[in-house]
Amino acid sequence: MKSAFTAIRGYFAELAGAWDDFWFNPVDPAVLCAIRVVTGMLLFWTHLVWSFDLMAFFGPEGWIPPEMRERLDGPRMALGFFDLTQAPWAVWTFHVLSLIAFFLLTIGLFSRTAAVWSFLAALSYVLHVTPGAFFGLDKINCFLAMYVMLGPCGARYSVDRLLRVRRGRVDADPDYVDESWSANLALRLLQLHVCIIYLFGGLGKLLGRAWWTGESTWLSVANPEYRSLDMTWMADWLRLAELIAHATVFFELFYCCLIWNRWARPWVLLMAVNVHAFIGLAMGMPEFALAMLAMNAAFLPTGLVRGVLDPVSKRTGGMLASKPKPKEPKEKTKE
Repeated sequence: MKSAFTAIRGYFAELAGAWDDFWFNPVDPAVLCAIRVVTGMLLFWTHLVWSFDLMAFFGPEGWIPPEMRERLDGPRMALGFFDLTQAPWAVWTFHVLSLIAFFLLTIGLFSRTAAVWSFLAALSYVLHVTPGAFFGLDKINCFLAMYVMLGPCGARYSVDRLLRVRRGRVDADPDYVDESWSANLALRLLQLHVCIIYLFGGLGKLLGRAWWTGESTWLSVANPEYRSLDMTWMADWLRLAELIAHATVFFELFYCCLIWNRWARPWVLLMAVNVHAFIGLAMGMPEFALAMLAMNAAFLPTGLVRGVLDPVSKRTGGMLASKPKPKEPKEKTKE
């Protein structure tokens, strides 16, 4: 009996250790830093376009009256910058400062501060933007900014890293970066979030008749409002269109199960690339496709990310990832 209790206690101790390792085991922050670069670019570009008619989207006399906005949104407890003031000078000042923060996040200068501002700014925009201009891309931007903010997003591929190396504030080997438990936590949360997004996306598709019949792919590519690449040739290949529709539903429903298997993971990620490449190229949503691929990047192995980006950082950043020449010892002079 005692051995049974010992075995049970050992099992739960091992389970607790595995749970702790899953969330808090220190990892190299390279993957999170790579996601930071893409997140910064997406935030900068998707908010820069508001500049062409900023007050129409965020001003007090925009396209939708405040009273109608309140009826559309309903009561909410969230508070953003645009709820505090809507004076044109204040809106433009906040907008310019946010664009600067997004740019700093992209290049990795004052990374942690820029990440916090970027998340709060992105949240303020989505809380106040005209309802008809609020899309899935805006939500994904907020998700990415939130998780990037949680970890050491400027540890690699950043101006911050370059400055630390040049000022001699790192070890003798500048390729080395301290592993971080917060980087692992941020990546794990991002991984789980993308699993939830796909799962509910697949469940939502099951409610649509067009996904059961396989017509959804054809209806999408035949819609001129979505068409950025002429795919109407699929009219002669409707079976292919149906196969793509059913494969998409299968992918979204079972992503959360298959992605954790190391043998299935490369194939699942390859399917994600195909799905979002189709959305980006054929349906006129390249930014959304890039944002979803950035979320999928949380599952990439560190070795792959470093193998691709470290050589790039060496060329573009000089000493960003390269090793400095060892200092030659000074010869002692005899007096």
